[in-house]
Amino acid sequence: MSNLDKLYKRANKLLDRLEQTMPATQPEPDWQASVAFHWRKQGNAGFIQPVIHPHRITLNALCGIDNQKQRIDQNTRQFVQGFSANNVLLTGARGTGKSSLIKALLTQYAQEGLRLIEVEKHHLIDLHEIVEKIYQRPERFILFCDDLSFETDEPGYKALKVVLDGSIATVSDNVLVYATSNRRHMVPEFMHDNLDTRHLGEEVHPSEAVEEKISLSERFGLWVSFYPFDQDQYLKIVRYWLIYFGIDNMTPLTRTEALQWALQRGSRSGRVAWQFARDLAGRKKSASINRNL
Repeated sequence: MSNLDKLYKRANKLLDRLEQTMPATQPEPDWQASVAFHWRKQGNAGFIQPVIHPHRITLNALCGIDNQKQRIDQNTRQFVQGFSANNVLLTGARGTGKSSLIKALLTQYAQEGLRLIEVEKHHLIDLHEIVEKIYQRPERFILFCDDLSFETDEPGYKALKVVLDGSIATVSDNVLVYATSNRRHMVPEFMHDNLDTRHLGEEVHPSEAVEEKISLSERFGLWVSFYPFDQDQYLKIVRYWLIYFGIDNMTPLTRTEALQWALQRGSRSGRVAWQFARDLAGRKKSASINRNL
């Protein structure tokens, strides 16, 4: 074998290895067949992947947050109808329906062209690329960022600020960002951040550290806060889910069990109410089957 043949053979092996490491070409999403999508990465290439079985929760299933539903529903309706609307930040207690509300809005407006793309925190640096892929589409897109919290030096923090503010490369009137967070400003806040706060007469001038930490959250045009449920609200949600699971009445024993369930988890939330109703329904059906064996 000549040296040239050996060189060809080695080159072919090298090309084969390179082909194995290169990401496969992803097809363009079918925007009519699916309504919910994930942003995925394969190597250095990103693509929009359809969600095969999206969560089909409805607005009626969300109890105890009527005011929050009204405000975000109005904003979303404006957006779907082609009118001006704001990016939305949903903050507050865990398990109170922040993420579920966004999913319910997708169910409500999917037939009118609304689409949702979920973007994980470590992929926020790709936001400009996602917008580039969809800005000419006729559909209306919500970029959904769930349970966000940052350190101020994280790349995703700055990328999100750019998209929210808009720039020549990223602004698009068919895209909004809806984000949820347990923190109002999405970054940790420390006592020492306030040490440089200045008082001039009756005016308070926050320190640069504080200003930087609120600079991301203030880029959302609509802030919606969620609060822990009191006992009556919690039990109302329990009743709703019991009926959903086929249990028509709440007995005194069931009420006591529901309160104990919440106490054990340290939270009276919609999520906890749903978990209790699901557990009780499963236990009752299992007991019924066992009695008939």
